[in-house]
Amino acid sequence: MRRRILLAILLAVAVTAAVLGIPLGIVASWQIESSYRETLAENARAAAAILDTEIANGQEIDLDQVRAAVPANGLLTVRTSGQEERRYGSSPGEDTVTETADLARDGKVEIAVPAGPMHDRQTTVTLVVVLLVLLSIGTGAVVAIATARRLAKPLRHVAERAARLGGGDFRPDPSRYGVGELDMVAEALDASGTALAQLVQRERQLVGDVSHQLRSRLTALQLRLEPLTVHSDDEVADESKAAQEQADRLAEALDELLAAARAAREVGAEPVDLPHQLPEMAQEWRELLRAEGRNLRTRVADGLMARATPGRLREVVGVLLDNALRHGSGTVSIIARRGDAEGTVVIEVSDTGPGVPDELAPHIFERGFSGGGSTGVGLALARALVEADGGRLELSNRRPAVFSLFLKVPRPSDVPEVRWPAERVPR
Repeated sequence: MRRRILLAILLAVAVTAAVLGIPLGIVASWQIESSYRETLAENARAAAAILDTEIANGQEIDLDQVRAAVPANGLLTVRTSGQEERRYGSSPGEDTVTETADLARDGKVEIAVPAGPMHDRQTTVTLVVVLLVLLSIGTGAVVAIATARRLAKPLRHVAERAARLGGGDFRPDPSRYGVGELDMVAEALDASGTALAQLVQRERQLVGDVSHQLRSRLTALQLRLEPLTVHSDDEVADESKAAQEQADRLAEALDELLAAARAAREVGAEPVDLPHQLPEMAQEWRELLRAEGRNLRTRVADGLMARATPGRLREVVGVLLDNALRHGSGTVSIIARRGDAEGTVVIEVSDTGPGVPDELAPHIFERGFSGGGSTGVGLALARALVEADGGRLELSNRRPAVFSLFLKVPRPSDVPEVRWPAERVPR
């Protein structure tokens, strides 16, 4: 993109310079020649007037009287009827500029000068025009480079923002570029990020609600069928046992489908090197906290790995740090350690502020609920993203506020493919 912008501007400047420069050079050369010829013509007419006066007075033609009209290295030639040709000056050579003037009594005055000085002046003017054209192209190149950089940088930023959005980073980006169209794209990406965040949360809530409702109905069905399996009527007992088996199979199928759905959401999860990734994620927030006179500290256990989607993890950490920046105070800490339960990793984000009020704590992860005037989407989205990777996000301590992110440790058996359960055929 940057190269295309640069080439387009340079082409426009070059075409404009050529369209203006070529006619300017031609007109300048013609103007110089016209000026030379006009000067020679005036000198020829002046010499003719002096000679006409001498002839009219019956005097002998004296060329010394017209020497002032003859330029340096020029040649004055007088041709009259009945008299031989007279000359004054030096030979101008083969390449000359010549002008004539008529005498009153059937004669001509001709002045010729070397064309070399005129051509030299034309060359000088042409070079000046060429230099001006090159200067305009050079100025255009500087403007083109500056313009290309000004446009290419925000375009790259928009592309990176779109890539982060595709990777699960739904945080709004406040950056704007002063270019109306690009600002509209940035606003559209922010709106899309918010819509996707709400969609992810609704999808997660829907899966949980459907799972709960189906499990409840299946459990009730199994409880009703169980007494019938020991009914005194053998036919009723057999049919009840068959129905009980179908209900059990349906419960197993539901478990497999939910497991496959979770695996589909986790398909982008991969082993994340926390000692490398967490400090990098925290770096962009360090300057924001420092501007508020606060510090950000990170402590990560050596060799600690977690299974997560990098974009989602960055989004969750960003939400927790943004929450500490907006609603907390004092030093903010990020601590990553091995969890108490086997196969888990815990990332804790805390600050030394007053913490979370008791009335707010039970609702802190509910969408649309906020105690600080924000949208109430951030923490709800963060929990949904963590759960999509098979983890948990909890408020483990209210005062001071400590948010704990529980993730799985990568296993050698983790594979990216998702195997959906085979279709079952009813008996």
